[in-house]
Parts: sequence; structure tokens; C-alpha cells
Amino acid sequence: MDGFAMAIDGSLFALAALLGFLCVRNLVKYARTRVRPQLMWGSGLGLAAAAMAIEGAVYLGVVSTGLLQLYIFLSAAIVGVLSLGATRVLRSPGLESLYTGYTLIACAATGIACALTPLSASMVVGGIIAKDPPLTLLVLSSLVTVPATVVLLAATVLSLRRSFRWQTGLMAAGAIILGAGGTLYIASFPVALYYAEFIGILVLFLGLLSLPSAAPTPSGTPTHAPA
Repeated sequence: MDGFAMAIDGSLFALAALLGFLCVRNLVKYARTRVRPQLMWGSGLGLAAAAMAIEGAVYLGVVSTGLLQLYIFLSAAIVGVLSLGATRVLRSPGLESLYTGYTLIACAATGIACALTPLSASMVVGGIIAKDPPLTLLVLSSLVTVPATVVLLAATVLSLRRSFRWQTGLMAAGAIILGAGGTLYIASFPVALYYAEFIGILVLFLGLLSLPSAAPTPSGTPTHAPA
């Protein structure tokens, strides 16, 4: 492996380590505060860290059907789980519960389909997972990623309408980067997809940090009008 390839592979594992650190950080916060969005963001970042680690392993030449199946599932689940951390801003417990149930079912269906669908090593070109999976997996993945991107953008718009924060701009940028990331499969330097995924996840995460203040008042807790 030449120096350039080693640098790329090393950077992928470094990005995976950073995402893993952020995952642990948020899960620790959830254990202390029991704030649901922290659990969702931590879980989403954990999925992203695993996907980035697989990308690094594949770039090293470690390719198997199981790794490819897991990667396709993770690529879909990342956005879906992260979006579950943004539903509080919608201020609709019923809608939040409905969307959570839908996302979990869609992720489970995608995971089962990935496990049952053999994937060929031909998806890997030059150490990059550059080719699309079978149509069935693309359709099931879109059932997770498309609604998730819509929810993230809707949460961003609602946050901007209530009060302008620079974090909501980051959230919009991250959602757009993640939603459009697949187009880099046709780029002449497809490893750029990996970096776009990382940037999109990180930017989205930084934007999501502003959402707890927009969370609705828990049921049973009295509200007080401002003096």
C-alpha cells in the first residue's frame, strides 16, 4: 500500500475513532440526564463510527459479504436514528411516537433484507464501496433515509421560524450533505463520499446540540406564563 493510500486508510480509522468518542460522550450524558435525544444522537454516532471503521477495513482489502451487508444497513440506519433525536422540536408526542415506530420497523426490515441478500465483492472498486447494492436494498434503505431527511429538514425549518440560531443552519447543512451524499458514487474520486458522510454527520450533530432547549414540556409538568 503506497503512502497516499495509507494516509487515506489511517484517516478513515481516525474519523471512526472521533465518531466513537462522540458516541460514548452522548451515551454517558444520556445515562446521567435520561434525555432521549442524547440516546438517539449517541446511537446514531455509534452506527456512523462502525460504518467508517468498515470503510477503513475495506480500504485495507478486508472484504466479505457480511461486512458489505452490515455497511449497507448502517448507511441507512445512521440517518434514521439521528433523525429520532430531532423529533422533539416538532412538539407533537403523537407524531414523535408514530415516526419512531415507523423508523424502527423500516430499519428492522432493511436489516433483515441486508442479512438475506448476498452481496458481491464487485461492489468494491479500488478499495472503495463504490457500486450500488441490489434494487431491493436501495428501495428499503430509501424508506429510512428519505423520511429521515425530511424530518431533519422540517425540524430545522421549525427551529428557524421560532428563533434563529446558527446551530440550525448547521443542522440543515448536515441533513443536505447526508441526503445528497449518494451522488458521490459517480465521482471520479469516490473516496470523497466517505469524507462527505463524516462531514455531514458531524455538522448535523453540532446542529442537533441546540435542540434540547426546544423540547416540549414533559407531560404533567405545569407551565408558567412569563411575568
